[in-house]
Amino acid sequence: MSDLIHLLPDSLANQIAAGEVVQRPASVVKELLENAIDAGARHIQLIVKDAGRTLIRVVDDGIGMSETDARMCVERHATSKIRSTDDLFSIRTLGFRGEAMASIAAVAQVELLTRRPSDELGTRLRVEGSAVKAQEPEACPAGTSVAVKNLFYNVPARRKFLKSNSVEMRHILDEFIRVALARPELGFSLHQNDLEVYNLFPGKLSQRIVALFGGNYREQLAPCQEETPLVKISGYIGKPEQARRTRGEQFFFVNQRYVRHPYLHHAVMEAYEELLPDDTYPFYVLFLDMDPTHVDINVHPTKTEIKFDDERTLYAILQATVRRALGAYNITPSLDFDQDVNFGAFFKAATPTSFSSSPRESSREPSDSRNDWRPSPREASNLKHWEKLYESREDPDDAPEQLVTPTAIKATSAANQPVKHTGDYHAGVDQKTFQLHHSYIVAQVKSGLMLIDQQAAHERILYERYLSSLRKKEVVTQQLLFPQTVSLPAGDVALLSEMKEELAALGFDFDMLGRDSVVVRGVPADVPASQQQHLLEEFLEQFKQQTAGLKLSRHEQLARALARRAARKRGTPLSELEMRTLIDQLFACEVPGYAPDGSLTLTLFNLDKLIELFRPS
Repeated sequence: MSDLIHLLPDSLANQIAAGEVVQRPASVVKELLENAIDAGARHIQLIVKDAGRTLIRVVDDGIGMSETDARMCVERHATSKIRSTDDLFSIRTLGFRGEAMASIAAVAQVELLTRRPSDELGTRLRVEGSAVKAQEPEACPAGTSVAVKNLFYNVPARRKFLKSNSVEMRHILDEFIRVALARPELGFSLHQNDLEVYNLFPGKLSQRIVALFGGNYREQLAPCQEETPLVKISGYIGKPEQARRTRGEQFFFVNQRYVRHPYLHHAVMEAYEELLPDDTYPFYVLFLDMDPTHVDINVHPTKTEIKFDDERTLYAILQATVRRALGAYNITPSLDFDQDVNFGAFFKAATPTSFSSSPRESSREPSDSRNDWRPSPREASNLKHWEKLYESREDPDDAPEQLVTPTAIKATSAANQPVKHTGDYHAGVDQKTFQLHHSYIVAQVKSGLMLIDQQAAHERILYERYLSSLRKKEVVTQQLLFPQTVSLPAGDVALLSEMKEELAALGFDFDMLGRDSVVVRGVPADVPASQQQHLLEEFLEQFKQQTAGLKLSRHEQLARALARRAARKRGTPLSELEMRTLIDQLFACEVPGYAPDGSLTLTLFNLDKLIELFRPS
């Protein structure tokens, strides 16, 4: 019997390794931008076509490469960043593994053009599927240009599972924004399908934030600054009134590297406690500069998950720093921020500790050497909530508030069931309806009492109506008497251009006006004309959250967002005629018992159970 174990060919091994490093076009963008920064570039240009499917090109004015280095850079485990094991504990560069270029070259057609400033001629290298096809000298500017064409051309299964262009472009924009925020002293530009999306000049962090997110952020930023023996914290936090339902505007950078760390996010959220509306997230861009020996970044190929050797102290410093920044701008006037915070107390008791096993574990229990510290039940609950900042949610929408029943009714909650048929309501002739707290409709039915959440019910009605219009391409648009110009971040305008056809099917009539604004001429008939900007922002927020993994069609996403915005909100008084009309329309729906997000629209209280509540025991 022959031997079974054998070495894989290099090309196949590279394709397998690429599965961790190159997950989608945005992964390529991240790696190439970081390589350009490590090369000392002062200006970096990103060119994308077809959301990275056809072309991703990164051009920089860095130090360039020699002919030999150009050839070596596409080999596995070839890097200029580290030489020994000790270097792993003092890394300041963004890349160090020597995997990115080899992984990219394994699943794409790569063309590299590079020259060092001291060389007269540069070199051109062409690689396809890990195989070098050509290398020749060529005149070119100093620096490096890497063109990645036809990503996953030799891995059809991977290419097939790419999302729509708008989804993939959203991920590319996310990576570009993170890198651009990390290095405000560098110039960046982004072109999508020959259109300029961003042209960012070197400057201060506040200028970079405004250039990326829009001028309305200028007045909403509060500086955040603190320096201790362990860490130097700098950056900006958003004022509570600017908090949004979007989860993508929270940025942490450790030694100028973007990272995800739920435990540190929880520290920021605790500082904002009782200042934010429900289910909203503040904007912040925070930089933590610390000794690399206290940080382990060699955790995951993407290098966005890291470990700290003293998370508890870091948590306390970060929370106090954010609170101080909020207090300095009279956002939390009830707290005494004139009193200095003694950070030295944190370091007197600090002892060397081992790295926690994972970011998620650390967010629950900072380390084995600190077993005396435990979050309170409320903190533990909140911590689990904020860990979801980077997890996929099955539904990005807020769930409607649940009805709070009296204690006696809670005891018989088994009798409270969602309506499964429509005949019960229509069985009577003289139904009476009234409104409870301008939020819930109470109706008498044959079997007892029916309680309807008016907002959830109206969302279900509008959702099915909009979804039907999208599928049948039947749309009613109300034209605005005066077209309105809406200012948005350039990245959001690029996304709207990808979604224009679907939005037109809902009743929107708009055109791009430059790279950071659109002109709206018409809106869906059910939407007040004054809400066009809020509605467009709602669509964008919904769409950004959907990219996290919710498997809904674009039509369903848009119908959900529009129904959510146009529905009659809780707290809105309704006449008896409006209540009856809403009930009739609800029971004409295909799924009357549930809102689009899966929450209940109504609950039945059985008459027999109600009678039992008032019988003497």
